[in-house]
Amino acid sequence: MINYIWFFILFVGILIGIVTGRGADITKAIVDGADYPVKMILGMAGMLCMWCGVMNIGEKSGLTEKLANIMKPLLKILYKSAGKDEKALGAIVMNLTANMLGLSNAATPFGIKAMEEMQRLNPKKDTASNDMSLFLVMNAACIQLIPSTVISIRASAGSKNPGMIIIPAIAATSLAAIVGIISCKILEKYF
Repeated sequence: MINYIWFFILFVGILIGIVTGRGADITKAIVDGADYPVKMILGMAGMLCMWCGVMNIGEKSGLTEKLANIMKPLLKILYKSAGKDEKALGAIVMNLTANMLGLSNAATPFGIKAMEEMQRLNPKKDTASNDMSLFLVMNAACIQLIPSTVISIRASAGSKNPGMIIIPAIAATSLAAIVGIISCKILEKYF
């Protein structure tokens, strides 16, 4: 359905542009619209490579493990059954830690593994457990200590200070994670 809506909007816009004699403006807008994203992606690629390198150094240096050790006691409290299982808790910790450090490419396999481990512990195989739901919420609202993707986008768009987003990102993602966790814990009691 949404495809039809978008087609209708584009078709009517182009038709009105042609009827009003602005065909050249439409052509220019189409060319410019196709050109800008390519330039932006190329600009982002360098920044993302740099940040991925920095994050990999942090991972190899043991920073990820240290952060994981700090998080484990809190996660044992939050996750009822997964908190008692070392395999599940280990995958959860590694996923959240990698996401916090902006290593989303490293976080994905840990997230899949965490869900598989929690499914193994799940008594109702056709329904997501409370731990699985909590993990999805925490993963979606994951606290970003270094929002490397946003920094890269800001840098490629010509921002004078692309790193200025770090403190607001930490505040916003922390608040989102806290609200998400509280909401999950409240809803667990009713569903």
